Amino acid sequence: MIRHLLAFTSLAAWMKLVFAHGRFWQFGPQLRPDYVDHDAWPDVTVVVPARDEAESIESCLLSLLNQDYRGKLSVVLVDDGSSDGTGDLARALPDLRQRLTVVTGKPRPEGWSGKLWAMHQGEAEALKRLPANGFILFTDADIEHSPLHVATLVDKAQREQLDLVSEMVELNCESAAERLLVPAFVYFFAMLYPFAKINDPDSPVAGAAGGTILLRHTALERIGGVEALRGALIDDCTLAAHVKRAGGRLYLGHSTLAWSVRPYRGAGDVWRMIARTAYVQLRYSPWLLVATIVAMALVWLGPVAFTLFGRGRVRAFGGVASALCVASFLPTLRRFRLSFWRVVPLPLVAAFYMAATIGSAIDHHRGRGVQWKNRAYTEEIHA
Repeated sequence: MIRHLLAFTSLAAWMKLVFAHGRFWQFGPQLRPDYVDHDAWPDVTVVVPARDEAESIESCLLSLLNQDYRGKLSVVLVDDGSSDGTGDLARALPDLRQRLTVVTGKPRPEGWSGKLWAMHQGEAEALKRLPANGFILFTDADIEHSPLHVATLVDKAQREQLDLVSEMVELNCESAAERLLVPAFVYFFAMLYPFAKINDPDSPVAGAAGGTILLRHTALERIGGVEALRGALIDDCTLAAHVKRAGGRLYLGHSTLAWSVRPYRGAGDVWRMIARTAYVQLRYSPWLLVATIVAMALVWLGPVAFTLFGRGRVRAFGGVASALCVASFLPTLRRFRLSFWRVVPLPLVAAFYMAATIGSAIDHHRGRGVQWKNRAYTEEIHA
């Protein structure tokens, strides 16, 4: 009886996910550079927080300085205590149109996350030059942008009266670890934050992807600026939640015009990315952790176990749940141009993400806190 109930619950969960969860598994919205020219393009200031990004900072900034944007565009790099010469590399770049300002970051005050403190300093510099109808584009230092990217983002915001336009940039998928684990990261993110619900003004779901966030000046003022988020470690989704709660309209899609150059050479790199915020997402609650792991086991491991080892209805429930799981992951594999057989290890990949979530909790309770960019956040800073 218990096995029948568990198998049916697993199937019901997959029925809900596939048919009543914002179509998270679909290919998803994309912006194309097919915008119509505007009579007037608003001013845009790009803010790039950077800490130890010497490998990518030149290509990132050059892609921004060479944007084909007809409005006024400026770029602010905030060098957040780098020890690898990131700021010096930025200052040495050719800047024929005088678009680039390099800010030497001040020491991080208590209660601020490092990235948000850098973003706050960049925001202060940006607002010195940005009119009320302007935009701030927050982007990471490991992102390269097509020359038409800024214009495409602004066009989307202007045409649809959006307050925040964000895109999940194309991620590296070349190493064995990346091909195994990165597509699942995008898939799981969309499951947690269904793009269709984020883009629906009547839905309370909010989310953004930190690699590209274009934000109206007025929307940033309305929420109290970056300072309103000061301690958040999941800064992108926290920002989106503040904007939507304040009545703002959001868009989140997949980018075809920006891509990450940060490699994940091994499984350990992906593990650290997950463990950085997994327990924060669960509000540091052991009870939420247990509930999450049980739910994940039922959703990801249950269908396989019921299909292989069950009988009768248990096997039938498990088989249908497994089929729904496989079908929902195939669009993501197509996005990454990977073979369909890579759906086979998905339950093991889910187990890896479960283990990293548990590892995140262990790090917290052992006093190690959140480790990122040679910083440790041991205090309980929530999203």
